[in-house]
Amino acid sequence: MGIELVVVGSIGLDDVETPFGSAKASLGGSAIYFSMAASYFARVGMVGVVGDDFPETAPAMLLRRGVDLEGLERRAGNTFRWGGRYGFDLNERETLFTELNVFSDFRPELPSAYRGAPFLFLGNIDPALQLHVLTQVERPSLIAMDTMNFWIHGQKGDLRKVLRKVDALLLNDSEARELTNRTNIVSAARAIAELGPRIVVIKRGEYGAMLFFEGEFFYAPAFPLEDVRDPTGAGDSFAGGFMGYLAQCGELTWDALCRATVAGSTLASFSVEAFSVERLRSLDTMAIQRRVLAFQKLTHFTSMDGSLRVAPGVVHP
Repeated sequence: MGIELVVVGSIGLDDVETPFGSAKASLGGSAIYFSMAASYFARVGMVGVVGDDFPETAPAMLLRRGVDLEGLERRAGNTFRWGGRYGFDLNERETLFTELNVFSDFRPELPSAYRGAPFLFLGNIDPALQLHVLTQVERPSLIAMDTMNFWIHGQKGDLRKVLRKVDALLLNDSEARELTNRTNIVSAARAIAELGPRIVVIKRGEYGAMLFFEGEFFYAPAFPLEDVRDPTGAGDSFAGGFMGYLAQCGELTWDALCRATVAGSTLASFSVEAFSVERLRSLDTMAIQRRVLAFQKLTHFTSMDGSLRVAPGVVHP
């Protein structure tokens, strides 16, 4: 089977602290979380760079998930490192350190086998690099991207050029507000669509995700969990589930996009149950299917069929 979906993004080693534990030099980065989540739906090709210190067990794990690593580049030096700390409000985190290392001069080059893939995801990297990737591909069926506050403020010109060339933008609610200077999420989604992407997904952490497409909105809640260990990578896992499902079904209809949003929320809900990608590596298709059904039950209700009665208010003279 050929490569159906390509992701270009960061690959790192993370030090993470939460109120529920910690992990040192754990596998992380947007391309890792994305690939692990997407691999349950489609054949993924991963493009990124690592250093001498990258653990040998990591490529073996990715290969077992069916992720193609022809686009993985090894260089002399250290792998990208990031450290963060979360409080009890897991929607907010403090960055303790960032060490770009070999990622500092990363210039992604796609293997020939990746250039004709029908689906492409540009992870959260410099918009100039995202533009560089777009010069290397044949026109995919869907190009999606992520971005962050740093690029919104520091590389606005290049970012807007990328936005005009992609079909979908996935970002969180604070980034959507900063990109558009609008406080209302619905208004921000409409403004983003005017910048180029016809599909907009705004991720809202524990409050779920909102899809905007051709004037219509769909909302998927976050799955209610009793045990959340590590929210790092939840957004990238969402993107992997979202894009992986679309690559699997091969449709870009409204219904397919809604199902993809639920698939993204499902994979993100698994990701936060353990540190790093430990939960994503231990999943099976039955567990995913059971949670999708639970999502369906969570959001479904039968028609009221006129049974809703609104009591008349008291009219005062």
